[in-house]
Amino acid sequence: MAKAPTKPEAGGEAPPKGKSKLLIAIVIVLLVALIAMAGLAVLLLLKNKDKGGEDGAATSAVVTPPAPPPTPVVDLSKPPTFVPLDPFTVNLRRDEGDHYLQTVIVLRVADAKTGDGLKGYMPEIRHRINLLLSSRLPSELFTTEGRELLAASIVDETNAALGFPVQTDARGRTTSTGPIQAVLFNSFIIQ
Repeated sequence: MAKAPTKPEAGGEAPPKGKSKLLIAIVIVLLVALIAMAGLAVLLLLKNKDKGGEDGAATSAVVTPPAPPPTPVVDLSKPPTFVPLDPFTVNLRRDEGDHYLQTVIVLRVADAKTGDGLKGYMPEIRHRINLLLSSRLPSELFTTEGRELLAASIVDETNAALGFPVQTDARGRTTSTGPIQAVLFNSFIIQ
């Protein structure tokens, strides 16, 4: 006689083959999802650490130097216009004795139309430049940096005379967006 199949024990039933494949697929999908979420969490934590964290705690900040000013592009098809001014002779501040300055200044403007328009403002421009020059100490003008600061001040003053306000940035430097682009000294004599 044939033997009757034996009954498996109560806790040891094996699932049918189709259900075990489905169970394995679900477990794999869950593991992949957990790994992806863990990776995303690590990325977010690293990103927050770079920004100072969620609680706003200050981390060591890297101070980057300011970017150098962009170099102007020279368009040779449109050369700038240069407006020469009459020579200036002024007494410098007397704190360091009697000295005078004799200089010849040329203004660089964007175009010829602006250069022609300056003629109507020339008395005020010359007045402002005279006041600026006579307010300087001789020791301030002996260095190249001192002369560059004077040139920048003259640019600001001439643009202000033309109605273009001078603005001050966060570092205390003045910037002007007027038609006067630069001041050039053709002669600079301190006696």
